[in-house]
Amino acid sequence: MGAVLQGPAQALAAVAHARPPLVCWFEECRKESVPLVGGKCASLGELINAGVRVPPGFALTTEGYRRFVAEAGIEDELRTVLAGVDPDDLEALEAASTRLRAAIEAHPFSLDLEDTIAEYYRKLSLRSGLPAAPVAVRSSATAEDLPDASFAGQQDTYLWIRGIDEVLHHIRRCISSLYTGRAISYRARHGIDNEALAISVAVQKMANAYTAGVMFTLHPTSGDRSTIVIDSNFGFGESVVSGDVTPDHFVVNKVTLDIIDRTISTKLMCVTVDPKTQISMQVEVPHERQRVQSLIDDEITELAWMGKQIEKHYGRPMDIEWAIDKDLPSGGNIFILQARPETVWSRRAAQAVSSSAGSAMDYILSAMLSGKKLG
Repeated sequence: MGAVLQGPAQALAAVAHARPPLVCWFEECRKESVPLVGGKCASLGELINAGVRVPPGFALTTEGYRRFVAEAGIEDELRTVLAGVDPDDLEALEAASTRLRAAIEAHPFSLDLEDTIAEYYRKLSLRSGLPAAPVAVRSSATAEDLPDASFAGQQDTYLWIRGIDEVLHHIRRCISSLYTGRAISYRARHGIDNEALAISVAVQKMANAYTAGVMFTLHPTSGDRSTIVIDSNFGFGESVVSGDVTPDHFVVNKVTLDIIDRTISTKLMCVTVDPKTQISMQVEVPHERQRVQSLIDDEITELAWMGKQIEKHYGRPMDIEWAIDKDLPSGGNIFILQARPETVWSRRAAQAVSSSAGSAMDYILSAMLSGKKLG
């Protein structure tokens, strides 16, 4: 059979299809999508396609980033400023950072790219059932969250952003955070080529969290893979991630999902949204709630079960951020905000480890001898 000739319309469609998108939905991403959407967005897409409950969102792709930088006309300036920076000269690093970030944040998106982002944000608001849905704007660098080049947290995160103008502004701020003094120094020290580096930006519906935090599918102190460790505080998880508060601490047996250790801390502050200004802010936890357990036991068990499923899907220990949405009924209000490979203990050869709680088999045997019902 002879080849089918394409008309002009079909040829243009084929070219458009081959061109990487400027913006895409999380569910269109997979773990192989890191070059296009970075580690964070690729992981979110992988989780969604694995059936994990993740707030919806979209990504400005690395193609969108490159389009923005090209249209802003700052490629030469980026190259020139970064070429001569000494990673040990803090003053020079900050001067370079200030110059580059100002250049990036001062330049608007082109009308074409702005319209594309605005349309995705409009559709995300419709999906969320909220006018001008509040979102988190987070960076997702292509070198980020990889086992051999992890520098999570080098870029900025902006919470509870509402309205397309604010979304566009904070996407630019997120892009510019690729050039903080600390990030420039990190890349120079680790030999990461700035020319090859690109960034994606995640725009994700905010979970209106009354409790949030982090979860490790091994013990981050001992490396014990028979346990899951959960840290939590009231409000958004930023207070836990940043270390600004001593969170509640729970250790769960990975086999039985029993809580084998708990520490309820005095939680003096949390991050939440001001209902009047609609701005996320740090607030004092009321005195009567400071010593209240921030997660109920059923939520701890469900979180641990979700952690097991995520670890099974990736085939390795994971570092997970989560939130519990107070606007939704229990049973469907625990969301995974991001998950990345644990990078400290995972690099070490598998070895027998123990903690004060003992291994999973020790726990099961001791429970059987004492007549305790498991599960």
